Amino acid sequence: MNYLIPANTKNGNLIFNVFTGFDLGLFLSGIGISLLLLLIVSPETIVSAFICLSPGLICSMLVVPVPNYHNILVVIKEMISFFNSRRNYKWKGWCYTDEYK
Repeated sequence: MNYLIPANTKNGNLIFNVFTGFDLGLFLSGIGISLLLLLIVSPETIVSAFICLSPGLICSMLVVPVPNYHNILVVIKEMISFFNSRRNYKWKGWCYTDEYK
């Protein structure tokens, strides 16, 4: 009684087996904005350096892989969808037509 769990078949469709095109674009744009801010602002304190690096850090955290989901961005989308959708489901099971009136 051995059970074979299939491997993730979506890995072949992903870039580096981790990122989608949108994820990679988001990550690279965040890093690019951080580098641009570092060149423009030239931070002298730790607070200003953190502010300049924050777009890259935020975008990096959004594309980090998470077990049972693709990444943090997908988790946030699912949470928003769950809290904004209707959770009062109407019964349409196999005995829907057999109910007494």
